[in-house]
Order: sequence, then structure tokens, then C-alpha cells
Amino acid sequence: MTATSLTSIVIPARDAEKTIPRTLESLLAQTDPEWEALIVDDGSLDATPAIVAGYTARDARFIALQSDGRGVSAARNVGLSSASGERLLFLDSDDWIDEQFLAKMNAALDENPSAIAACCDHCRVMPDGDQTPRYSNASVAINPLEAFARSCPVAVHSVLVKKSAVLGVGGFETSLRTCEEWDLWQRIARTGGGWIHVDELLSYYRANEHSLSKDVRQMLVDGNVVIARGFSTDERVKNPVPAHKNGACAAHGRPQAAAHAYFALWCWGIECGRENASHPSRNVLADIPQSVTSADQIAFCLLDAIAVGARATPAKLASRWAQFGAHVTELITAIGQAWNDPAEARKVQYRFERMLLDYDDLSAPRELALTLGLRVDLRQLPEFSPPNHVDRLYIYVSDGPEVLALVDVGLLGAVDLGFWTKLVHEHLAHLHIRVPQDWRSRNLGRPAGLMRRVRRLGRSNADSHRHRLRVLRDSVGSKAKPRPASSLPVSRRGESHAVGESQCDIGRELFWERFFQKEDPWNYCSPYEQEKYRRQLDLLPAEPAERAIELACAEGHFSRQLAPQVGHLLASDISPTALKRARRRCNGIRNVDFLKLDLSADRLPEAMDLICCSEVLYYLDDEAELALVVQKIAEALRPGGHLITAHSFVLKDEKSRTGFDWENSYGAETIARVMMQRSDLALEASIQTELYRVDRYRRPKPGEAAPDPLVTTTQIRAPIEREVARFIVRNGAVRRRSEVLQSERRPHVPVLMYHRIATDGPEGLGRYRVDPDTFAEQMLWLRRNGYHTINSEQLAWFVANDYPFEGRPLLITFDDGYEDFAEQAWPILKANDLSAEVFIVTDLVGGQAEWDRPFGTPAPLMDVDKIVALAGEGAMFGSHLARHPRSDRLSSSELAEELLRSRVQLETWLGRPTTSLAAPFGCTDQRFRILAAECGYKAIFNTVDRAAGLTDNLLDLPRIEVRGDRNLKAFVHCLEQYQ
Repeated sequence: MTATSLTSIVIPARDAEKTIPRTLESLLAQTDPEWEALIVDDGSLDATPAIVAGYTARDARFIALQSDGRGVSAARNVGLSSASGERLLFLDSDDWIDEQFLAKMNAALDENPSAIAACCDHCRVMPDGDQTPRYSNASVAINPLEAFARSCPVAVHSVLVKKSAVLGVGGFETSLRTCEEWDLWQRIARTGGGWIHVDELLSYYRANEHSLSKDVRQMLVDGNVVIARGFSTDERVKNPVPAHKNGACAAHGRPQAAAHAYFALWCWGIECGRENASHPSRNVLADIPQSVTSADQIAFCLLDAIAVGARATPAKLASRWAQFGAHVTELITAIGQAWNDPAEARKVQYRFERMLLDYDDLSAPRELALTLGLRVDLRQLPEFSPPNHVDRLYIYVSDGPEVLALVDVGLLGAVDLGFWTKLVHEHLAHLHIRVPQDWRSRNLGRPAGLMRRVRRLGRSNADSHRHRLRVLRDSVGSKAKPRPASSLPVSRRGESHAVGESQCDIGRELFWERFFQKEDPWNYCSPYEQEKYRRQLDLLPAEPAERAIELACAEGHFSRQLAPQVGHLLASDISPTALKRARRRCNGIRNVDFLKLDLSADRLPEAMDLICCSEVLYYLDDEAELALVVQKIAEALRPGGHLITAHSFVLKDEKSRTGFDWENSYGAETIARVMMQRSDLALEASIQTELYRVDRYRRPKPGEAAPDPLVTTTQIRAPIEREVARFIVRNGAVRRRSEVLQSERRPHVPVLMYHRIATDGPEGLGRYRVDPDTFAEQMLWLRRNGYHTINSEQLAWFVANDYPFEGRPLLITFDDGYEDFAEQAWPILKANDLSAEVFIVTDLVGGQAEWDRPFGTPAPLMDVDKIVALAGEGAMFGSHLARHPRSDRLSSSELAEELLRSRVQLETWLGRPTTSLAAPFGCTDQRFRILAAECGYKAIFNTVDRAAGLTDNLLDLPRIEVRGDRNLKAFVHCLEQYQ
């Protein structure tokens, strides 16, 4: 063999007679035969030397060496000094490697000549032979020094390293009694050079009494030394790469203090696993950083440590809770005390217990500190009272041997048959779990008898979960704040020109009679309508008309202004109700008479000097009927008489220009075109705005030439009321809503999530703040592309009925209820005929967003009056809990109280059911969802970044965050992927 093809394997051994045969046999099994094993005896007093001698006699690749008993580091250095190969593996005498280890690890280094080491995944093998899940160490390949400065994520025998790299840093540090391999890898990483991760389980680490003989206190001392070196200069490394000269960067992951704290936590966790008290340092625990992921990180650290200490795989730890549970609970409590945050400690406890139970098969009940793990067979549902300290159930729901679902449930009291019936019948349905039909017939048949039994059980057990939930609901209801007397819903004024019912369905006269059941349906007195009236009056001919008729006079608002300008006015309309109001409005004006007239079916008076016909010709059935009516109007004029019309531009005429998105068959452009096609009508003058045109036509006298029309373009100066503006599509439409409603069906709907619409605020919250101009661009894009908004109740109906969404629906949601929703967002939404659903933090209504205070001055929240007023205008409101907490930090009773208090308060203010809920911080889990459903919520939203679909769980609906640091192009791209 040559040095380039040879791998040197260094095996320190002391009193290893029970384990070393397995270690050496794993070398003989290697598919790559080019290795030498340097077995260094470090003063063994048992049969280890004799066993080694047998292997050296058997195979010349085994080489026996002696050390002076100074420990594993010195022994490894002895082997290192005698190694002939260019690559090294340090293999302890109680561990072993997979038969493919050398072949695959050498191949990885061969393919990457610049790399200095390769590492694979490893697992621990417990005394009973069970293996832990594999430990992966991919982070080492990304940034070796940053990884090794904070922890040692590799087993010593999972690394194949170049001998030159080990010799270059001086080999193992003999002053360290523990953590010596961690120190070596850290020094090698400081010299630069790549590490390769081989994503396979190739190394096995035996957990036995000898491997646990190390003093945890000594390991804590040595580990802290290694961590401190990792964040500073290291004089032992003569040629570090410049970037690593001063050690790891505190900005990359955990800083030095946090790395110390996590290593200490791991050591203390080992002590817990050994059934010892850990005696943690409060100051060290305080250095564990608090973050959204800290509970998971702490729980995983403790789970690994306790498995090491207890010498048991995670799958067997829950059954051994009595041995270590009190110690680890005390340790987690100490973390909360160090943070001055007991709620976060509860979250860690929940998370740790959930991890334990995730590995367990629940073959027997597992009673932990806060959680009870059970396997529940649908054929025999248990009724029981859990211990007082337990407020959470972790359940495998099974039908005999088949596990149907894993359910995590918050618990307030005793469990009875009604509890199980509701859980299985309702919540498994949300998970799309098929419950056996025979169970349904047994438990849901004869519903009357079952309900009597459930009610009897509920009454007989005041400690039951369901009874306590009802008591809590009654309690929060009695404490709900009433709506202030000043908070009255704002009535919605005005209707669209595109009114709902069809004239063809009920007849034209009945249609308009129903339309005028509400007085002033178009808000005729608005500045916008009055400005339009003035422009019609401006186009009256210079010579006053003696005989004039107004077609479709409605309630007489324009009639009253027109009458003084003419000799006699005949005001006509199809609706008797409208004419009655017109008479009342024109009372005292002697030159006005009134006539019920259907301008399409009835004959018009003849020889009129002036006909005014405004905002009515839209409602004829089609262009053919329009042509007939125009002919009738032209014939009713005497030669030289005039016609005044005023009609709005409608997208159906020309989609590319600003206009009203009404469902009328045509608009002003078609009306003008049909009129100008007639030889007996000539356009004399026209006043044209962005939204409508006012035209004056003349019926020419015989032989009279048509005049050149005078066209004036002008601005609309009057404010446009919201109920009119919401039908305006600026710059035209790409697709009209009615078009896509007829042609498009889809299985998903985007649910957009906003927070604030504002320009100012703390820098750290910039992503949650969309500029009002940007928001206006987004809403206009939605309007121009045919989107319409739905609410959570409508979304729930589509999902519950598995009915495809029609057109291009979306749900726009706002979290928190900031005041700028009312000031900025709502006017923009209404101007684009869109709506939104706002999730309110009920206890803080009228106050400030206190959860934002760590970032700067919190923004104000809407008060009750604004919320109620916006509800009257069509905004929807849901719950964002009462105090904006993270739900996973709350006990089950605290969470139930938050859910109920928020919902009951909103219903008290709004006078309607509240069934939607968005979890603060997107913090949802199954316990949250099931308890929320028990409290009356039907649609629950998370922050998973995708569209909601028909197959989604209504209690777990995703939303797409609209970020303030992204432009319109990114917004459009996000939505277009769902078209």
C-alpha cells in the first residue's frame, strides 16, 4: 500500500475487553481493505492486550502500540505518531463503523481534493441494543469554525481527516480530560479548508457505563474552555486563515455566552437523566437567548442529554418519567426564573413533553408534568378525571390496532363520553379522518337518546371539561363591556346602477317600484350628482323651451331645477312611488305636471321643444331596444327642438378606459353612437369628463345642415361618494369581474395578511408596514384584474361544501386592528369595491399595540366606535385573542379564557356572531385549534405562506403575508401563480 491509498485508524484502548472485538470486527468488514489499525493500549488491566494480540496475529493490518496511561488524548497522539496513511480515523474501543464507512468517506474526499475532512452521521447504541435517531451534522460543512466554536456536532469516529491537518495543529491537547476531540476539530477548522458532509449513517457510538464514567462537572469545565477558545485567538494554531484569526463571529448564531449556556444545559440534562439534581446556575441560564425557536432548541438539547444520562433511546424516556421528570421540570422552571418569564418556561415544558411523547408508542398511559399521553380505542372510550397538574391530552386515536389520528387536546377537567363524541365527530372530520361506520352507528345513532345521556353526564359532573368550559363562557359573558351609546352602526347609503334583480325576471314597472321602496336610492343631493345636474343646465339652448319633458324624472331633484328654465315641464317616470315623491318635492311649482310613462312601451308626447333624458337609457334591454327608443325620442321633438342626455362611461363599452364596472348592457359611448347614427339628431355640444358625458342634440329643420359639435373636456370637481366610487375602475380593466365569474373556477383562494398601512413606524417592524400609496396600487391592480373579496364565512362555506371558488375571489385580512386601518386602508378598499376582515385584540381596543413596544413607540389601535362604524359599512371583524399572547405559552384554562373573552366581547360590540380567529404571531397548534372550535370559532387562520384550498382544514387556514419591503411586481407575482 502507498500512503495516499492507506487510511490509518487510531484506536485508544483501556480495559476494553467487552467492547473492542466489535470495534475491530467492523474494520475487518470494510469493503475498502486499504487500512491500518493502530491499537494503543493505555494501561489495561483486563484481557484487552490478549484480545488485541489475537487480532494482530490474525491480520497484519492490526498494529499494537503502548501508551503510558496518561489518558485518551496522549494515547491517540501515540497512534498519530506511528500512522503511515495520509488520512486518519480516530475510533474508540467501544464504538464501530459501518462496513461502507471507509469506501464512502474516502470517495468523498477523493472527489473533493481541497477538503481537509469528511464527516458522516452517527447514532448512539444503548445497552439494550436500541439505536437513537441519527445525528446529522450538515452545519459543519457550511461553516466549520462557526459550528465547532459553539458545539461539537460530530462523533470522533464520524470524521475522516487528513493527517497533515491534525499534525499541523499539534494533535490532541493532553491537558483536557474531556472534550479533546472538539478542541481538535475547532483548531483544524481555524486553519481553513472545506469539510464535506456525507449524508449517511455510518458511525455507531456505544452508550455504556464506561462511556458515562466522565465527570459531567469536568466536562462542563473543559467544554467552556473550548468554547472560550473558539471565540478568541488561539496561539496553538500557527497559521489560521485571516478570517478565523480572532475566532468565531458572535453575530453568527449563538454568541459565546449562549454557547456556554447551551453546553451547560446539556451537561445538567445528563445529570437529570442519571436521576441527579442538576443545580444549575441562574446566571448561566439567563444567557440562553429567548426567541421564537428557543423552546424547540432547549427541548431538543434536554432530550438528547437525558437520553445520554439515562442510557435510553427517546422512545423509552416517557415510560421512565418517574426517574428524571421532577429533575428536568425543576431545570425548566429554573430557566423561566432566570428569564423572569414563567410562561415561556411552560412553553418549554409543553414542547419537551410533546417531544417525549412523539417518540413513544403510548402502549401504556404516560403521565408527565403537564401532559397525559394515551392510546384511545374507539371501541372502548375511557371516562376519567386527570390529575390536577395535567391540562393537556396527547392521544393516539385508534380503531383496534390501527391508529387513525394523533390528537393534542387542551383539557379543563374530567373526560366523559360527550368529550370523545365531540372530538371524534367534529375534529377528526376537520382532519379528513375516516371514522369507521360501525362507530358512527354505535355512538351517533339514536341521537335523541345519546344527547340525553351526554346532557345527563354533563350535569352530573361539575368537574367535567365541557361543564367547566360552559361556566367559563358564562363568566366572561357577564364581564363583557357593553357597546358605548355613541357607537351606532353606519347605514350603507346608495346603490349601484347595476341593481340586483333583473327587469326580465319581474317586469320593468315592478322592478322600479321595488327599487324606489328606499327613498333617494342614488343620493341625488350628493355634490357629484348636483354637479352633473348643473352641467346639464349649462347645455340648455339659449332660447328657452316652451314645451319640455323629462324622461325618468325619478324623485324630481332635477325637475325642480329645470322647471324655472322652461315654459312648461312634463316630468315622467315609470314608478308611481317615484312620481309621488317628485310631486311632493315640486309642490308649489305651477309649470310642472307629472305623467306615469314607460319610455320604451308608451307613446311620447309630440312636438316637444326640449327632451331631457339622463341616467336611464342604460336600463333598456339591449342595443336594438335602445335604437327604437332613440327613434321615438327623435320623432317626439319638433324640428329645431333639442335633446339633453347625460350618461356615464361603462367598461362594457370600452374596457381600456376609466369607467363604471356596471352590469348594464352598454354605457355612454354606445348611447352616443346610436344617436349620432340618426340623421334626425345632430350633436351640437358635449361636456365630457373622465366618468360621464353630457350631450345636447338638435333635430335639424328640413334642409338645415348639421352643426360642428362643440366638445368641452372638464374635470370632476365634486367629491365622489364612496358608494359611487367603488364601481369606478381607473385606467380601465384587464378583466372584468363578471367575465371571470362566468369563466373561471378554481380550488383555492388567496388570503392576504396585512398589519399596518402607514409610512412611519419602528424600523424593526418595516416588513409589517405597507405604504398607503403602495397599498392603493395593489388594490387598484386587484380591481382592474377582476378580483372580488369574500369574507371568512363565505370561505368556510366553499370549503365545507367542497365547492369550487367562482371567478377570482380573495380574502383580505388585517391583524391587530391598528387605527390606520380606518384612516388609510378602508377608504382605499372601498374606493376599489373591496372589503376586509380585521382581527381585533379586544382588551387593548382604543389603546396601543403593546406587543410592538420592544421595537419603539407602539401604534394606536382602533376604538370601539370606529370598529362598530366600520362594521356598519361592511367591514368584518374576528378575534386576535384578548391580549395578543403567544398561545403556546398559556395553560389550557388560560387559553380557553382568552378565546372566549375575545369572542364574547366582539359579539357584544357588534351584535352578530364572531366565528373567525387569527392566532397572534401565527402561533397555532392542534390544542389551540381544537379548543378554539370548542369555544365557537369556525375559521382559524395561520401564517403559512400559501393560498387556502378546498382540501384545507377550516381550523388551520393559510395566509399570504403582504410585506412592506416588497414592490407591486412581487405582489402581482404572488397572486398570478394562483390564477
